[in-house]
Amino acid sequence: MTFDRSIKIAPSILASDFANFGAEIQAVEAQGADWIHVDVMDGHFVPAITFGAQTCAAIRPHIKTVMDVHLMISPVDTYLQGFADAGADIITAHVEAGPHIHRTLQNIRALGCKAGVALNPGTPADAVADILDMCDLVCVMTVNPGFGGQKFIDMTDKVRRLRNMIGDRPIHIEIDGGVDPTTAPLVAAAGADVLVAGSAVFRGGSVSDPAPYGANMKAIRDAISD
Repeated sequence: MTFDRSIKIAPSILASDFANFGAEIQAVEAQGADWIHVDVMDGHFVPAITFGAQTCAAIRPHIKTVMDVHLMISPVDTYLQGFADAGADIITAHVEAGPHIHRTLQNIRALGCKAGVALNPGTPADAVADILDMCDLVCVMTVNPGFGGQKFIDMTDKVRRLRNMIGDRPIHIEIDGGVDPTTAPLVAAAGADVLVAGSAVFRGGSVSDPAPYGANMKAIRDAISD
């Protein structure tokens, strides 16, 4: 992966057809997705249960862009090896998921992956001030994590603070939750460059009719550029 601050759209497969992950990934990439976002949930740290490292390994051959794995699990450290072996390009852990986030980020990088840290809406930007040099990505949750389709929580002030804290360091700011053509311009203007979108991308389309995926992503990009 090479670093740049251009806007990247990362469709979340949480909103796709679970019975057809491979074809859904191929379809949304063909329609212009920059990354593929994989939400891993454990029913403990968050309410829902999704899937684990075996599913990530199964879909990896279908991903030609970037496999962005977001671990909403606790504990997290014992599972990092499995997701690295599954082919994750980026592994993101929550600062709230355990007491040793610095160690977690060290472990992710030692496994050869880019290291991300996620912040829930109630967690301030200052929580990552002392670990930014260990990070390749900071994920700002704009919903409380656990399930898709939630209403956007305005975290633009937090994004601005993070952008100032990061300075010229090569660290992405990712937004996860409620991203659509209305909210995307707000977070992009504040300094975010990776936008995770689930229902806003997959709505109205299917593997047999993927054109709406492209139209939905274009609507987000157009809203930012207006």
